[in-house]
Amino acid sequence: MHHNSKVITMRANWWKVLAVILLAYTIIAGLLFEAPRLPILNETIRALHFHVTMWFGMIIMLVVAVIYSVKYLRSGNLQDDDIAIEFTNAAILFGVLGIVTGMLWAKFTWGDYWSGDPKQNAAAIGLLIYFAYLILRNSLVDVHQRARIGAVYNIFAFAAFIPLIFVLPRLTDSLHPGNGGNPGFNAYDLDSNLRMVFYPAIIAWTLLGVWLASLRIRAKRLERILEDKLINQ
Repeated sequence: MHHNSKVITMRANWWKVLAVILLAYTIIAGLLFEAPRLPILNETIRALHFHVTMWFGMIIMLVVAVIYSVKYLRSGNLQDDDIAIEFTNAAILFGVLGIVTGMLWAKFTWGDYWSGDPKQNAAAIGLLIYFAYLILRNSLVDVHQRARIGAVYNIFAFAAFIPLIFVLPRLTDSLHPGNGGNPGFNAYDLDSNLRMVFYPAIIAWTLLGVWLASLRIRAKRLERILEDKLINQ
């Protein structure tokens, strides 16, 4: 019986093992594998596996958060709100890491950490929108009011975030690849060497975000159970 429970636990946690393997692979391969030698970028193209893939993971987590915000508005179930807020928290973490890695990359390719590039500014504004979401939630005491107002804000924040990040920078002059008339990495040379790390890295960061969110969701639900028990005593 004990052996069976171990097997079940291992089967349930397979994706965590995969996350660890892919993260290790991303870090080692991203830093050591062969990379194309491109003008200006040179070795800095390795930042692609961290900066860009973290933002991919962030977008995936924000999509999950919006889905569960909509679900909460339909169901009124606080467990849906737990998922929405914690996936947003994980997404914000990756957004911050994405901006930091982007700044490091910008320093070596554009000559400055922050050059006021439209893509950088849009990313900063997008994150500020989500910081405001956290502040708004924390200012509300009633859990259902917090969840309801938070869900509505989260939906509108996502609706503003996507055009801010993907549409507006394309309409202006930008140094960022894929924006302002500059070619994206596909046009440069996202060759097989880069793809071998790039796609696993997206999965790795996304799984790490899911892992972090699931831990916080579990902690939040245990906290709620303890609070209910104390109230009922």
